This record gives sequence, structure tokens and C-alpha cells, in this order.
Amino acid sequence: MEYIIETHDISKKYDDFTAVNGVNLKVPKNSVYGVLGPNGAGKTTLISMLCTILHPTGGTATVNGYDVTKNPKEVRESIGIVFQSRALDDILTGREHLEMHASLYGVPKDVRENRIEEILDLIALGTKADEFVKTYSGGMKRRLEIGRGLIHRPKVLFLDEPTLGLDPQTRESIWEYIQELNQNQDVSVLMTTHYMEEADKLCDEIAIINQGQIITADSPKNLKRELKADTITMQVDKLEEFTEKVEKLDFVKETYVMDSEIKLLVERGENLVAELVNFANDNNIFVYSIELEHPNLEDVFLKYTGRTIQGEG
Repeated sequence: MEYIIETHDISKKYDDFTAVNGVNLKVPKNSVYGVLGPNGAGKTTLISMLCTILHPTGGTATVNGYDVTKNPKEVRESIGIVFQSRALDDILTGREHLEMHASLYGVPKDVRENRIEEILDLIALGTKADEFVKTYSGGMKRRLEIGRGLIHRPKVLFLDEPTLGLDPQTRESIWEYIQELNQNQDVSVLMTTHYMEEADKLCDEIAIINQGQIITADSPKNLKRELKADTITMQVDKLEEFTEKVEKLDFVKETYVMDSEIKLLVERGENLVAELVNFANDNNIFVYSIELEHPNLEDVFLKYTGRTIQGEG
């Protein structure tokens, strides 16, 4: 298999703090690859090293065949970046943004105009191209940032939380653009996200990073298949007492207590809902609510990090 990004024990230290600790990553060419992790796990630091914004303190990495330390210019020519925080000038039009970045990236004048029209068509901003960015909606601004990152036809597009803060409908429209880029524009994508549904829908492979280290990596389907368990979430009136008793039951694999609820990992949960309610009643514990869910990426994240990603986002 051909890889567009490879890292070998790449690390980043700040005095006594290690932000990224010996990460080994292989991103297949023409894939959408997701990096999931709680805040402070090292996601943005890792991407910043791959984009040559930060210099690694250990290990090596290549992007599109170029070493990020030895060939930073070639790496930058190979990539596009969409940062988590907005980086647009409200008093420029969409077209002016694209013209400026095409010029900065050295897109030849004789092809620049056609290239800009192609990008405007791709991100569906042709009718708004000559309007000031300050009049754009959040989704339009995000599409413009993606288009700007594509103006020089990069081999890799880095997306740091591409839909953070957008409403669900706009988020889904951005997903469509990302899939279009990957499938029809020959662009490999490496993205970070806090949205499990987003990662599940878009990513061919996912790496979970925690405390600066990759703790597992596989396709979303395989990661969920590993669990072989359903999740039963319960709210009860004597949480501490119930937790102490329920985790001793043979069919309960693992328990996680968060805020006012407990999550139980079990097999064939549909057969256990009534039994758990009866168990609580037999112990004079009142059940406020009980909910059954089949394995999802949130459960995978919980298994490997011991916390939910929503609480970190």
C-alpha cells in the first residue's frame, strides 16, 4: 500500500512536557484519515509538525514523500490547511481571497483565473464570489477556507475540526464537500474532529490519540467490532450503591460513571434491560431512565481513554 503520510516515533517536547510522544502513523494515499482525542492529547501539535509549522524534537515524518524537517518547502507545496480558528478577512470578497492565495502559492497567472472558477464551482460559491466575506454564513466561510486550501492543487488537505461550531445541516454539507474532494479530486485528507458521527461517516481509518500517544488505529467498522458489547446507560437515585452492586454481576463487562449516570458494557443488551431494572428494584434503587445502544465510536473512545469526547469538545 502507498502512504501519503508516514511518521516514525515523531515527538514534540516543551521543557519537561511531552505533547507528542513517539507517534507512528501511516496514512494511505487517497484516504480520509481521522485523528480523535481529548483536548490536550496532541492532535493539533501532531498536525502542526506535519505541516512544518512546528519542528519535531524527535523522530521523523514524511508528507507526499518529503521529509518535514529536511524538505519543508516541498512539504508546504504539497499540502493545504484549514485551521480550527477562522482566518478570513471580512473586507475581502471570496474571489479576492482565492486570488491572493493563488498568488502566494505561485499559481501561474495564465491558469489562475480558470483555477479560481473551478474552486468556486466546487465549493458552490460562484454566485457569492464577489460579495464581502462579512456577509457570508458560517458554512460559506468554512467552504471558502477549504477552497482556499485547494487553490494550488495539494496532494494532502489538513482539516483541524472542520465543522466545529456549525449547525447540523451545514455540517452535513461540509461532509459532502470533503467526500467530493477525496473521491473525485485526488486529495488525501487528514482531519481531527470531536464529532463521532463525522468520523464514522467520513473516515476510512481512525487513530485515537491520548496523552501524546496513538493507542489504537483501524477502520471505524473494525474498531466498533472489537467491542463485542452493547452499552446500557442508566440514571438511578443511589448511583454509588448501584455501581458497587451492579459491577459484580457476571454479565457486566465494564462500568463507567459520569456525572449522574452509569454506563454498562454488556453483550446482547436487549435481553438485559428488564433484568437490570428488576435488579435495581430488588435492591431498593429507583431507576429514572435506562437506554440501550449498540456499539459506536463513542464507546470505542470511552474504552481507550476512559472518558467521552463530548465532555472534551
